[in-house]
Amino acid sequence: MGELGPDEGAEVEERAENTYSLRPALQHRFKSSTVKECIRAILKEKLADVQYKPEEMPELTKSLSDTIKDRLKEEGFDRYKMVVQVVIGEQRGEGVNMAARCFWDADTDSCAHDVFMNDSLFCVVAAFGCFYY
Repeated sequence: MGELGPDEGAEVEERAENTYSLRPALQHRFKSSTVKECIRAILKEKLADVQYKPEEMPELTKSLSDTIKDRLKEEGFDRYKMVVQVVIGEQRGEGVNMAARCFWDADTDSCAHDVFMNDSLFCVVAAFGCFYY
């Protein structure tokens, strides 16, 4: 029996071409209408019968933001960083103004927001999708 040479019996390594893309495919783009529907459904489900209790609101806002972020990841927005902001306040009949400023690529990045109100509280959710290059 002879010995195997250095090239005999070695596995051949295949190289794949670079498939790096700078823009998301159309079906994977952040769709504000889809995101808004997701937010609205979660808010209706989680906040329908909730009364405003200040000591419970920090945990509720964290829970809502995590739930919304997880749901958005399931929607298939590949290579997007999701940022979800939730604000809950007591409903007193007063006005509230909110604003956000972002530095992003207008071709790929976007946001969606929704407002939920009942007799006891209001909830404003903003979800931002930023594409990873």
